[in-house]
Formats: sequence, structure tokens, C-alpha cells
Amino acid sequence: MVGSGPSARLRKNRRGGWLCDKVGRKKIYEYDLLCYIVGIIILVSASSSWMLILGYVIMGLSVGADIPASWTIIAENAQNKNRSRHGGAAQSLWAVGVMVTLLIASLTTPLGIGGVRIVFLHLALVALITWLMRTDMPESKVWISERQKIKQGSFDPYKVKLSSLFKGQNLKDLIFLIVLFGVWNFAAGTNGFFLPYLLKNFGNQTQVTSLIFQLCEYAVTFLACTFIFMKFADNPKARRWLFLSGAGLCVLAMSLFAFFPLNTGIAILFVLFWGYGNGCGEQQFYQIWASELFPTRFRSTAQGFMWAVIRVSLGFWSMFVPILAAMGFHRLGLLMTGFTLVSLVVGLVFMPNTGGKSLGQIEKEQGQAL
Repeated sequence: MVGSGPSARLRKNRRGGWLCDKVGRKKIYEYDLLCYIVGIIILVSASSSWMLILGYVIMGLSVGADIPASWTIIAENAQNKNRSRHGGAAQSLWAVGVMVTLLIASLTTPLGIGGVRIVFLHLALVALITWLMRTDMPESKVWISERQKIKQGSFDPYKVKLSSLFKGQNLKDLIFLIVLFGVWNFAAGTNGFFLPYLLKNFGNQTQVTSLIFQLCEYAVTFLACTFIFMKFADNPKARRWLFLSGAGLCVLAMSLFAFFPLNTGIAILFVLFWGYGNGCGEQQFYQIWASELFPTRFRSTAQGFMWAVIRVSLGFWSMFVPILAAMGFHRLGLLMTGFTLVSLVVGLVFMPNTGGKSLGQIEKEQGQAL
């Protein structure tokens, strides 16, 4: 299909972030969910393959636009001392959403395609409720102030050119976050997409049991994010140790796949280790740093670009996971351990000193302020 390849998807997801910087966070944050609902309706009522593809593409583009918009408005509306707490709350609710979806999927499995439709229709209902809640949200004051400065034109015009996002400190931050989260995502995506497959085919677990393991994993993620990350991540002195604990347990979790037979005991340890790491490691810190490290005028554009690069790369990687697993499960585990270890080292070595600071202060320290 013309214009539907990975490079086209990357451009469209990046534009979602660019539009958010151009027309406002609230407009994108509010109306992308309506597009998402339209995509679901097309998907569940599909009677041919082209309708399935169309619905899936609309849903994907809506999510690609919503993530930079939502993460940006959360960071800009939060106070300096609770920015991580607000971001963590969003991640905790995301974990709850995954758990509910997995539970509904498990209960509706006997219904076949009807069960699949129920799962997607429940997503449309949640999106509608969320859209109604978003309609009363105010626009970001940080973005309004920045747009007023740009309209006044009393600054170096070079700084507002989109090309400056890919130069200097902005480029360094893009590379840092893409490597940190992108490499980790190869392991995380393998877990998210294929844990039930791996447990069923290599751990002798049933499909239902495998889904239960995944449900428990996200329960641990919710608990870790809510009661540990949200409590300590806004403390500048605690950030390094918090990241180390989360990213370190991700490495340990994947090493279980590399060096031990996949049985029930190992699966339980993996759920505990990875669940905690997912709640306090790269996933959470990426969201925070992606909002903190870029100036207001490019904040959503940067997030949209990075998200597109990371997710398209993960899509390519996922195509080869079943092949790699067939060549040797422990080899796949060793490779995923290497991914998480690289991400851990990158995060510790290049960790930015942004905790507790205002977004304006961070911009000035990095030479990005207008």
C-alpha cells in the first residue's frame, strides 16, 4: 500500500508531535481520541481486509499523536517538585489499562472473533470517557507563553527553526533517549508481544496461564510505579539509585531467560523482576526526560520523532523474534539481556541533572531558552 510503509508511519507520527507544538497541546490531546474511536469502529465492523488495515492505521496514528501530546501537557502543567509524580500517575493508569484489557481478553477468549470485538469496543468506551474528561482541561500556560514570545519575534530566529532540533544539545539528547529507550524496547517489546508465546512454546504453560503471568507482571508494575517511583523520582538525589534499581532488575529478569530453563519458578521470578523494572526503570524515566530535555517549542515534536523511530524499529525487530527463538531460546534471552545492559549503562553514564528544576531553568542551563 502506497504511503503505509515504516518510513511513512515515522513521518506521520513525527507530524503528530509537530502539530502539537504548532497548534497547541489541548487541540491534539482532545481530538486525537475521536479519531481513535473512529478507527475502532471501522475495525470492529470490518468485513474485508482493507477495512481492517484502515482501522488499524487510524488507531495507530491517533496513538502516535496522543502520546507526545499527553506526556507534554502532563509535564508542563505539573509543578517542579511533582513532575515525576504526575508522569508516574499516567504510567500507573496505563498499567491498569493493560491489566483490564488482558482480563477481558482472557474472559472473552471462548467467544472467538466476538470476544476480540468486545475487547476493542471496551477500548472505544474508555476513549470516549477520557475524551469527555479532557474537554475541560486548560491549555498549557507554558506553551501559550512560548507562542507569544515567538509571535513577538524578539529573539534569535534560528532557535525556532525545526532544523535546530537536530543540532547541538538537542541532537545529543535525541540520540541519548533513542538509544536508552529504543534498545531497552527491543527487550520490552519482545516481552510484551511474545511472553505468552514464549511461555506456551518453551515453558509448557497453557495460553490462559501465560496470560495470567502477564497480568501479574503489570500488577507488579503498577505497584512499583505507584508506591516507589512516584514517591522518590522527584528527589534529585534518589533518581540515580531509583533508575539503577529498575534498570538493573530488567537486566536480571532477562538473564533468567538466558541462563535458566523456562519453568514456572523462573516465570514467577521474571514477573517480579521485570514488573518492578518496568515500573521504576527506563519506561518511566524516558517519559520524564523526554519532556524535560527539550525546549517548549520542540517538546512534542521531539517526542513524536523519537517515538516513531523507536516503535518502527521495534516493529522490524519483532518480525524476527520467532525466528530467533526457534534457533535457540537461551540465545534470544542472552541477546535481550545485552539490550537491557546497554540501556542501563547509557542511562547511568549520561543521566541528566534535571530533577526538581523548572522546565524554564532546564532550558536556560542547556542554552535552549529564547
